Amino acid sequence: MKGTLKRLARVFVGYGIKILSLLLAVSVISFTLVSASPVDPVQQYILGLGTAVSPEQRAEIESYWGVHEPPAERYLTWLSQVLRGNLGESAIFRRPVADIIGERFVNSLALMLCAWVLAGITGFALGCVMGMYQGRLPDRLLKKACYVLSSVPTFWLGLVFLLVFSVWLKWFPIGFSSPVGVLSREVTLWQKLHHLALPAFTLSFLSFANIALHTRQKLVDVLNSEYVLFAKARGEGPFTILRRHGLRNILLPALTLQFASFAELFGGSVLAENVFSYPGLGSAVSAAGLQGDVPLLLGITLFSALFVCAGNLIANLLYGAVDPQIREVGK
Repeated sequence: MKGTLKRLARVFVGYGIKILSLLLAVSVISFTLVSASPVDPVQQYILGLGTAVSPEQRAEIESYWGVHEPPAERYLTWLSQVLRGNLGESAIFRRPVADIIGERFVNSLALMLCAWVLAGITGFALGCVMGMYQGRLPDRLLKKACYVLSSVPTFWLGLVFLLVFSVWLKWFPIGFSSPVGVLSREVTLWQKLHHLALPAFTLSFLSFANIALHTRQKLVDVLNSEYVLFAKARGEGPFTILRRHGLRNILLPALTLQFASFAELFGGSVLAENVFSYPGLGSAVSAAGLQGDVPLLLGITLFSALFVCAGNLIANLLYGAVDPQIREVGK
């Protein structure tokens, strides 16, 4: 028990240092890119007000935001506020950035979690089917379908699904996370899932094909190994071999690829949420980038990097549970 606690403490401390270093690097790069952007945040802010602004008022806004200060000084001022827990105020929504991230993250988390689970289960199952029927008709058909789907852009697939399932068949709503005109407290769970289904299904196509192809190749390698040939010689059937020898050896690579898709899902959610007008972090960061909302853009960037790092940490902890050899090495 004591050894396990020491190992976990060592993992958390080491990973904590890596996360802090990564977040610092992400903040520097993001602030540099935002500072070099041709979009004028002051002008975008004034346009969002919808009223005329005098030159004196514009000068006051520029002074308040420190537009004319050196970039290094502005970065240190912003970083000091972030370290105090203040991410600033959004110029678009006129609200604290932390509140917007908290509200939007709930919707994005539901979307990404559904897509992530769907992609993992579907990809792993199809990979097992292709590996078991290597070279035969099911393998050839599924492999070609995976190659096609892995190269299709998310926004294009979302538009096709929107046209077919929402416009033509009318099975799903066109967009949003709840029915229009219904108060949030009156929205039922079924209505939320109904609006969530099509964006999650679209987003799952971003990574399930890669998981399926990777799982297939790993299973083929296992089935061609000497100990599997020996098992066949003893009279074990195909599904017995898959259960006893295949799943144990292909689960860890599939798990690695599944958690590595966290960053892909976060990036793909930007496109999916914009296509389906889904109110999550993806649509918020897109609006922040187009309208020059620097505090919101930087806040979501830092939060997304932290979210991906947390997913990788969970993956590292699960490796020890899946493969005892990794747990022994970490002691």
